[in-house]
Amino acid sequence: MEKIIDENKQGQSLVIEKKEGNKRKLFIESYGCAMNFSDSEIVASIMANQGFNTTQNLEEADLVLVNTCSIRDKAEQTVRKRLEKYNAVKRDHNPNMKVGVLGCMAERLKTKFLEEEKIVDLVVGPDAYKDLPNLLAEVDEGRDAINVILSKEETYGDIAPVRLNTNGVSAFVSITRGCDNMCTFCVVPFTRGRERSRDPQSIIEEINDLWSKGYKDITLLGQNVDSYLWYGGGLKKDFEKASDMQKATAVNFASLLEICAKAQPKMRIRFSTSNPQDLTLDVVKTMAKHQNICNHIHLPVQSGSNRILKEMNRLHTREEYMELIDNIRQILPNCAISQDIIVGFPTETEADFQDTISLLKYVKYNFGYMYKYSERPGTMAGRNMEDDVPEETKKRRLQDIVDLQRLHSEIKTKEWLGKTVEVLIEKESKKSNQQWSGRTSESIVCVFPKDAYKVGDFVNVKITNCTSATLIGEAVGYSQNN
Repeated sequence: MEKIIDENKQGQSLVIEKKEGNKRKLFIESYGCAMNFSDSEIVASIMANQGFNTTQNLEEADLVLVNTCSIRDKAEQTVRKRLEKYNAVKRDHNPNMKVGVLGCMAERLKTKFLEEEKIVDLVVGPDAYKDLPNLLAEVDEGRDAINVILSKEETYGDIAPVRLNTNGVSAFVSITRGCDNMCTFCVVPFTRGRERSRDPQSIIEEINDLWSKGYKDITLLGQNVDSYLWYGGGLKKDFEKASDMQKATAVNFASLLEICAKAQPKMRIRFSTSNPQDLTLDVVKTMAKHQNICNHIHLPVQSGSNRILKEMNRLHTREEYMELIDNIRQILPNCAISQDIIVGFPTETEADFQDTISLLKYVKYNFGYMYKYSERPGTMAGRNMEDDVPEETKKRRLQDIVDLQRLHSEIKTKEWLGKTVEVLIEKESKKSNQQWSGRTSESIVCVFPKDAYKVGDFVNVKITNCTSATLIGEAVGYSQNN
């Protein structure tokens, strides 16, 4: 299991409503995390104002952009194959087509793509999307173009994202960019830069606009949302230099969460991703105060071994993490908790792995994202540590935790049998066009017969059956939020 959003969205070409008068065609694909998909919406908005309408026909595109991920080797290899495909189409069908790479992989492999392999015309890093029109003008003049400069200020708070391939019900709202946590396995601080937060006013304006357009469920998005801190702009690390007035009027994540919940009391508010060292109990208490803040926290732990956590430069211990879990469950007894875990990190012994197993058994997560370590060039671990755990050992350990998580997921899902839950209908069920599919506040998928309900309705559903990951039930009426 990889930490991605909906699997069938990976590599999906994105389409928006055509803008009258636009003559050029943009083909854009996204890979990786939710931030990448959110960024593609920003890019689409910028390019729509430059005369581009989107297309799903690669052969007719004037500009092809792929928004990339550098977290996992698999994602990188997939993007390379797509670049080969684009260049084949360019060579055989459309010699005037321009090809560009966006996002994290662009920042890391800029010289390789442009100068050594010559497989792209432009390379644009995560903070340089507003420079796309200038870069494209360079390319139109026959020159390669690149901008991967990381910004201290850019949050794209002034750009209204164009919602791409959306269900019209749920949307991402980006609140922070970059990350200050230098986890040794992660390339994000090097590809997305230092942490900075977006003006809360622009966040609320975007949420209000989404509500007016019929959206019912938003996810506040950031590499580390709990670190959100607005004091007038600038890097999080420079907060200590702020004036007394800036410090007195600063907005932290708990405050932002409350502002969002009050702004639209019937809109579901989610957030991702949290970091154990930064998730404060005032955030959990704010969740408990507002029924529209969803009852789910994604809380990556990465390992249950203190020694490995130290090697990863995770700034929490096993004991601190377990205490945080205990506190969450005391304040929010029914809160769903999910995890990220990496197995086979350099030097991980069988004893270290058993510490992870015991942590899994202690917490009993609702669901999780588990993967074996793959060395990423540019990370601290990639530079300084030997990838010394055998592949077979990694595979076996991964299977062990996947099996254990499946068992725990089944236990947790069965706890809902006989209960009535509120479900927001998001789409038709994959398995049957006679059923709706939606999520509960706890982010558990639920399917039930369509009846007279429609996408976007809040429905009370009595749970009669389940699988390890999905609730199955029957609608008993609209919920109070409808």
